[in-house]
Amino acid sequence: MRGIVLACGNSLSPSITDGDRFEVRRLPTRPGKAEVDPVLAELGERRLVVHGTDADLNAVVLRLLRTERLAEVAVGYVPVDERSDAARVWGLPTDPGRALDLALSGEPDRVSLVRDDVGGVLVGLGSLGPVRGVGYADDTVVLRGQASRLEVTPDPDGGLGLLVTVIHKRLFTRKAQTTEGRAFQLGCLPVQVDVDGVAHPRPMGKWTWYRHTEDLRLVRGVS
Repeated sequence: MRGIVLACGNSLSPSITDGDRFEVRRLPTRPGKAEVDPVLAELGERRLVVHGTDADLNAVVLRLLRTERLAEVAVGYVPVDERSDAARVWGLPTDPGRALDLALSGEPDRVSLVRDDVGGVLVGLGSLGPVRGVGYADDTVVLRGQASRLEVTPDPDGGLGLLVTVIHKRLFTRKAQTTEGRAFQLGCLPVQVDVDGVAHPRPMGKWTWYRHTEDLRLVRGVS
């Protein structure tokens, strides 16, 4: 399978250069409409591969959503950080060579695309805390009061769409409870929200993550 590799920021690995199977496009960190849309316009049947951070993958997937290309474009991911939450959630390799080979030759899998109520998407990890408020996963109360941290990820096994983990830390203990749902809604005292490694510009007193009606075609070789 031929593809176009989007090398975001200064992420280009020595093993990722123009070759028979793919060509490389250097883009800025967290590329936007001006950088991504022209590539999508000429992509054709080729596969799109993001080489960068979770925030870079997030930015590219957002452009697929905005241009209504989710159903057409298969997306591979080559993370630059071995601690990538998106790679962990989706079971992707973090070694550049293995990740690139999978991104180009693996089968695309339809996976849950999680959105938020401020126009963004979530491809790896969303987190906030310490937090005090009330949170629901669908009709289930998952938080009433205070928690040390709250984490949301897409559900890698499909299911309802997302997983909500509420974490309580004490001096010598840590308790975490995970609940699945199609949507998570939170009302709270203003708190900092981080999405795929990027802090939201201002503290938020309410936040929603929910499963989009259309899936993302992510290459992870499990279909």
